[in-house]
Amino acid sequence: MESLALYIHWPFCLSKCPYCDFNSHVREQIPQSRMVAALRAEMAYEAQRLGRRKLTSIFFGGGTPSLLDPDNVAALIEDARRYFSFVDDVEITLEANPTSIEAGRFQGYRDAGVNRVSIGVQSFDEAALKFLGREHSAGQAIAAIELARRIFPRLSFDLIYARPGQTEIAWRAELAQALSLAADHLSLYQLTIEQGTKFATLYARGEFALPDDEVSAALYDATAEAAAKFGLRQYEISNYAKPGGESRHNLAYWRYQDYAGIGPGAHGRITLNGQLWATQRHRAPEAWADLVEAKGSGATVEDVVSQADQAREALLMGLRLAEGIEAAEFERRTGLALVDALEPDVLQAAREEGYLEMSDTQLVATLEGRKRLDALLPVLVR
Repeated sequence: MESLALYIHWPFCLSKCPYCDFNSHVREQIPQSRMVAALRAEMAYEAQRLGRRKLTSIFFGGGTPSLLDPDNVAALIEDARRYFSFVDDVEITLEANPTSIEAGRFQGYRDAGVNRVSIGVQSFDEAALKFLGREHSAGQAIAAIELARRIFPRLSFDLIYARPGQTEIAWRAELAQALSLAADHLSLYQLTIEQGTKFATLYARGEFALPDDEVSAALYDATAEAAAKFGLRQYEISNYAKPGGESRHNLAYWRYQDYAGIGPGAHGRITLNGQLWATQRHRAPEAWADLVEAKGSGATVEDVVSQADQAREALLMGLRLAEGIEAAEFERRTGLALVDALEPDVLQAAREEGYLEMSDTQLVATLEGRKRLDALLPVLVR
């Protein structure tokens, strides 16, 4: 029986960040009791059909899960413990924003069973925080990180770089400050323009510009170099960790393992009766809750994933990792030999250019290759 990672989506935020295309919603009054009851009901629905799987991680994502009351987080964790078999070192992560009110809840989340927190800092520069639409100050971010380090065994926080006008010197200085505060993990993302966001509109109007490819590449290289000096290894394109500090939950995605997703808009990949199913919940919170109350699940998509799509998804995810893809595990999971999922001419050219390395047991994108994955993958995958 496949092991399982569990994703719980809390869709509400205090405000909508202009760069964010996640399924997040702003409400004057958050219907917390109704939403938590629906999450608990949907978890029970999934558990009934999945069986008592070995649960390796729980991830409370959003939205802003630190708007959830700690008692409700505790109830959801306790439900998961009742339905599934927790591994001894189960990882339970909650995403948080560093406003003072939410930071004050940290001890409550720890008491509830959360053992890893991921804080959405995004920048330590006040002007950048304003540009990014964040509700907190740099001082609040630092205070939240320092508090989290005292309370939680494991801590990660996010930064966004390659912002308009950002130089390598400025980014190195900001990164040095971040690394001095870091614990075992950092997520460092280049700013991208996502369709349907406020930034997409402003960018199309020419109201700001992003650094060009040469500057972006220099910032990317500087990021990996600086992190390595602090003992944080780049194990995925945008994620850096000390050995053992990697996000086990996100590794389940990138290694193409089973994960169940509950809550508005949540996606899943779950094995049922020997077949891999893709699941997706209704995105609108109230409509999702209506569906759960009517039939136990807010699912709008439940489809068998074809062998070709399994191979494509496993490659898209696995090549993001520094460890690459194990051929034997790829074949076990998809039923297809790794070499048969690749365009041979593109593979050969990518190997000659130094973008990919392949042996009988493994396919790995090099550092240069991982920079070019967006262009490489559409032509590499059959």
